Amino acid sequence: MAFQAGGQRSAPRPTPATPEAQAYLQDYTTLLEAVPFPSLVVDHRWDVVLANDAFRTLFQGAGPHPTAMPDDNFLRFVLFHPDAATVLGEHESSWCLPMLAHFAATLERYGHDPGLQAVRRDIAQDPIMEAAYRQGLPHWIRAVGDRAVEHDGTVRPLHHPDPRRGTTECRVVVETSGTLRELGYTRLTLVLPEPRRTAPRSPRARRTPAHLTVVPAAE
Repeated sequence: MAFQAGGQRSAPRPTPATPEAQAYLQDYTTLLEAVPFPSLVVDHRWDVVLANDAFRTLFQGAGPHPTAMPDDNFLRFVLFHPDAATVLGEHESSWCLPMLAHFAATLERYGHDPGLQAVRRDIAQDPIMEAAYRQGLPHWIRAVGDRAVEHDGTVRPLHHPDPRRGTTECRVVVETSGTLRELGYTRLTLVLPEPRRTAPRSPRARRTPAHLTVVPAAE
């Protein structure tokens, strides 16, 4: 599946209407930064509202892109960024198809949303992706069932830039507070297994002082 650059950037994200909501998000940012796993908060368009340092570290190798940076719109990153497969393992089957399924369900609910319509137009501009969306996706959804549009609990492969983790897996955990839900936001965390431990080096054999190994010891 070849992915091309998307079209227009998503519309500017609205700020919370009340000072109370803004203060809540400020405190929620502090909470997010305390989480050791990549975690982000998105709206229904997958515009990224908040993301922590672990999330930015995971995608630090992604090159510049006008519309599909991971901390701008995660849906666009998965679908359109040429570097997405370098981080997201089994990119097409484990990430693109679930995201397309979720996008299709969201489009049915928010059909007139201009940001979602822009994503739909960009999908249509790529013949391979359009065929996957129109023909392949319905077959895949029938094969995997209703869980196709659910992210919570799924285990997906990753290529982490930290060599202690390397190629690994993450479990997607969707955990949204009531206040976030009222604001129209969803939080996702990519829970990673413990990093691989480096095997300790075997201790070097101690040499007798003033004795070279190439010289036989005196009898």
